[in-house]
Amino acid sequence: MSNSQTMSGIPDLRSAQAGTLESGDIMIAVVPGAPGSGIAVQLESIVRAQYGKAIEATIRLTTAQYSASDILIKAVDRGALDCTIRARVMAALCRAGAVSAKEGI
Repeated sequence: MSNSQTMSGIPDLRSAQAGTLESGDIMIAVVPGAPGSGIAVQLESIVRAQYGKAIEATIRLTTAQYSASDILIKAVDRGALDCTIRARVMAALCRAGAVSAKEGI
C-alpha cells in the first residue's frame, strides 16, 4: 500500500497499535485495508467461546463511531472489559491517523 492510503477520506493512514498483552487488557493493531474492504476484525481471545461475538461487536461499533472503514483490526484479548476495548480501539485509531485527538475526546 502506498503512503497516500486513505481511510474514509483520511490521507496517510498508518499502522498503529494500543494496549498490552497483560491480563485484563487487549492489544489492538490497526492496519490499512484494501479500498472497499470495510471493517475486518481478527480476534484472538482467551474468552472467545464465551464473549467473542460481544468483543467483536464492541470493536466494530467503536470503529464505526469514528467513521473509519477499509481497515483491518487485529485484536489479542486477555479478558478486557468493554470500556478497555473501546479505549484501546480509539487510541489505536488516533495513533493511525484515523481519528484526531480532539475528536477522540
